[in-house]
Amino acid sequence: MQQLNKNTPLQEHKDSKVLEIGFQNKELKEKILQFGEGNFLRAFVDMFVDELNEKGLFDGSIVIVPPIPQTAASVDTINAQNGHYTVVLRGLENGRPVTRKRVVTSVSRAINIHKDFDQYIDAIKNPHLRFIVSNTTEAGIVFVETDKPAEDELPANFPAKITALLYERYKQFQGAADKGFIFIPCELIDNNGSNLKEFVLQHAHNWQLPQDFINWINESNHFTNTLVDRIVTGYPKDEAEEFAQILGYRDELLVTGEIFHFFAIEASEYAAKEINETLPFQKAGLNVVLTDDATPYKLRKVRILNGAHTMSVLAAFLYGIETVGRMIDNPLFEDFLRKGIYSEVIPALLGHDGIDEKDLLSFADSVFDRFANPYIKHYLLSISLNSVSKFKARVLPSILDFHKKTGELPKALTFSLAALLAFYKGKEIRDGALIGYRVKDEYKISDDIEVLEFFQAAWQENRIAPLTQAALSNTDFWGMDLTTIPGLVEKIEDHLHGISAGGIDLELRATLDYKD
Repeated sequence: MQQLNKNTPLQEHKDSKVLEIGFQNKELKEKILQFGEGNFLRAFVDMFVDELNEKGLFDGSIVIVPPIPQTAASVDTINAQNGHYTVVLRGLENGRPVTRKRVVTSVSRAINIHKDFDQYIDAIKNPHLRFIVSNTTEAGIVFVETDKPAEDELPANFPAKITALLYERYKQFQGAADKGFIFIPCELIDNNGSNLKEFVLQHAHNWQLPQDFINWINESNHFTNTLVDRIVTGYPKDEAEEFAQILGYRDELLVTGEIFHFFAIEASEYAAKEINETLPFQKAGLNVVLTDDATPYKLRKVRILNGAHTMSVLAAFLYGIETVGRMIDNPLFEDFLRKGIYSEVIPALLGHDGIDEKDLLSFADSVFDRFANPYIKHYLLSISLNSVSKFKARVLPSILDFHKKTGELPKALTFSLAALLAFYKGKEIRDGALIGYRVKDEYKISDDIEVLEFFQAAWQENRIAPLTQAALSNTDFWGMDLTTIPGLVEKIEDHLHGISAGGIDLELRATLDYKD
C-alpha cells in the first residue's frame, strides 16, 4: 500500500456520502508559525487555512514547531508526508450520518527546534511570517520565573519561548512596526492571549531587555483571545486498516473528528481588521466569529455544551449507561437533558449582555446532534474527571441565575447536584485500576485528593442529612455556602433518599413528573 504524498489522490469509497479533496499545494509563502503538532490544530486551524487556500483567499502555508521534546518525533512523520494528511469528519446532519474527507496541504514543513535550531531562527526571520498559532495545552501558558534564554537553545516554557522569538524578530527587523505578529492561541484557558502577553512582558522585564523592545511588543504585536469548539478524536487506531482500504493509501497522520466547528476570536479593532482581510474565514463559509468580546460565546459553550455533560453524566453512569451516545439514546435521559437545557439553563442565561435567545436555541439543538454522533464514543467515566470543580463552573451559575430570576430551584439541575453527591459515595479500588464500569458497582472516581478525602469521610456513616449539610456548606468546593439558598438542602436530601431507596431511575422519573 502506497504512502501518502503530494500527488496521492483520495479514492472515493462506494459508501462515502460526501468527498472533498484538499487544495493541492503550490509554492506558498510561509505566513503562519504554529506551536503544536497535535490532532486538534491539524483538524481545526490548519484545515481552515487549507480551505482558504483552495478558494484563493490566503495563499500561504504553515510551519509547525512541536513545543516540547516529547512530541518532536512527529517532525519526521510530518516531513515524510510533505506536510500533507487526511482529515475525516463524521457526524449527523438532519439526523443522517455524514462523512467528509479532505487532504490538507496547508502545512509546508515541521521543524525540530531541539535539533534544527538554525532552521527555526531562519523561519522567525522570514519577512512574510505574520501569524502565530498555538495549542500547548492548558499547562503551556504558565509563568516560570526561573526560565531564562541561552545561546543556541530555547527556554523551556512557552511564554519564555515566545519572548525569545519576539526579541530575535525585533533585532532582525530593527523594531519595524509591520514585522510584529498577530497571536491566535487555541489553548483551552480563559483569556489565553491576554495571559500569554502578560507572561511575555514579565519575562522581558525580568531579562532586562530594552524598553524599546517592550514598547514594540505592546505596539506592534497583537494577542487575541479565542474560544475553540470541535471534538477531534485523533488517529483512528481501531479503524486504521479499514481507512487504509477505503482511502487507497496509508496515512500515518490521519485525524478524525466531528463535523461541527466554532471559532470565536476576540481581537482589537486593528487585529480583527487584519484577520478579516488576510485570513477571511467567514468569506470561506467557516463558522468563525471575530468579536471585541467573546464572553457571550464562552457562556453559551460552558453553560450549554459543557453544562449538559456535567449535569447528566454522573446520574447516567449510576443508572448503568457507559457512553454519551447511549445516554442520549435513552428517552429518560434525553428528556432530562432537554428539560435542563431548554427549560432551565437557557432561561437562566437570558439577560446576560450579548446573549441572544435564538442563538442559544440553535446552539442547544446542535449540542443534541453532537451528543448523538454515532462515530464518537465518549465514556461517561472519562467525563466525570474533576466533577466538583466542573459543576462549580458549568452548572452552579445556572442554578443561581435561575433561582435569582424565579425564586425557585431548577428541578433538573438540582437533581444533578444530588446525583453528584451520590456518585462521590463510590467505592475505592485499592490498586487504582478501573476493573470495569459495572463490576460489583465499583468504579474509580478521579478528582483532587482533597475532594476524594472529603467525600470518603462524609459518606463514612452513610447518613444523608449530615453529608448534605457538610457538602453544600463546603465553600472550598463552590466558592460560597450553598446551604444559604432557601430549600436547597432539603431538596438535595429528598433526592438522595429517593436515589438510595429506588435508584436513579425512579427518582429521575419523579423529578420529571413522569406518570406511571
